[in-house]
This record gives sequence, C-alpha cells and structure tokens, in this order.
Amino acid sequence: MGNILLLTGGEIAGIVVGAVAAVLIVAYIIWRISTHNKFVRMLNQCDEAWSTIDIYLKKRFDLIPNLVETVKGYAKHEHETLTRIAEARAMVNAASSSADRIEAEARLTGALRGMRVMVESYPELKANTNFMSLQNQLTSIEGELQNARKYYNANVREFNIKRDSFPSSIVANKMRLEKQPLFTVDSDEERKNVKVQF
Repeated sequence: MGNILLLTGGEIAGIVVGAVAAVLIVAYIIWRISTHNKFVRMLNQCDEAWSTIDIYLKKRFDLIPNLVETVKGYAKHEHETLTRIAEARAMVNAASSSADRIEAEARLTGALRGMRVMVESYPELKANTNFMSLQNQLTSIEGELQNARKYYNANVREFNIKRDSFPSSIVANKMRLEKQPLFTVDSDEERKNVKVQF
C-alpha cells in the first residue's frame, strides 16, 4: 500500500484555522472591492443628477435675459426687481462649487418669484404673447428643475447614508469621501405659500 499521511489533532486544527482565515481574508477583500465600486457608482449617479440640474439651470439662465427685456418694456420703474435678477444671475455664473451654486440658484429662484409678483401689476404685460411664451417656458423649466432636484437629492441622500453607515464608513474614510450637499431652499420667503390671484 501507499504511504498514508496521518495528521495529528493540532495539525488539523491549524489547517482549519488557516482555511477559515483565508476565507475571511478573501471575503473581506471582496467586500472591500464591492463597497469601493458601490461608492464610485453612487458618486457617478450624484454627478449625473447634478448634470441634469445643470442642464435645466442653463436653460433657465439663458431664458432670463429675454424675459427681463420683455418685462423692461412694460415695467420701466421696477428697476430694483430686475436688478436683483441680474445680480442673482451673475452670482450663478460666478459660483465655483456645488454648494455655492446651490446657494446662488436659490437666490435666483427668489428673484424670479419677485418678478412674478411684479407682473401682477401689469395686466397688459400678462396679455403680451412674447411674455406669455417666455413665462410658459420658464414654468416648464421650473417643473423640470423641481424633478431634477428631487432626483439629485435622492442620490445624495443614499450616498450620504452609505458613507456614514458602518462598516461602509471604513471604506469611505479610506477613499476620503466628503458628504455631498443637498439642494435645499434656504430662504424663508421661498417656503411661504404662493399667493395666487385671478
């Protein structure tokens, strides 16, 4: 007969411990790679969501000068409101980070709401077809922006939860991932109910 290899109890225990350790190490490596890739995917989803917002913000940004010029013809003495819109638009253009951009866009949204209130004072402006077309485009863009902000915030919320939850926070810290900012309304004025008059 051939040689039979006999193992002692200590040797068997050593092999079992080594096998368990090898399985745990492989499982940790797989988890670490999977968690890293999940964070990469989530960051890309946040970027994509921000890009969608950016597209609608750009459309709104480009529409505003036409809207302001149309309103100027009717509302010559409403200089302050139109100036606030122009200043807010310039802030958007100068924003360098997502957080700055979110703040600037909130300010621009507030300024545009001021123009809507001003328009109520000019019935002939509300009947102007150019103004109505621009106003409808702006309303449509605002609706799309609202949906894009919801999508962005949902992605950011999921990312931030994953980033802050244990044990994935270990990988997030190694990757030096920062908490992503939510797109929020900082103005108390914007939180008020909108006054609708007919």
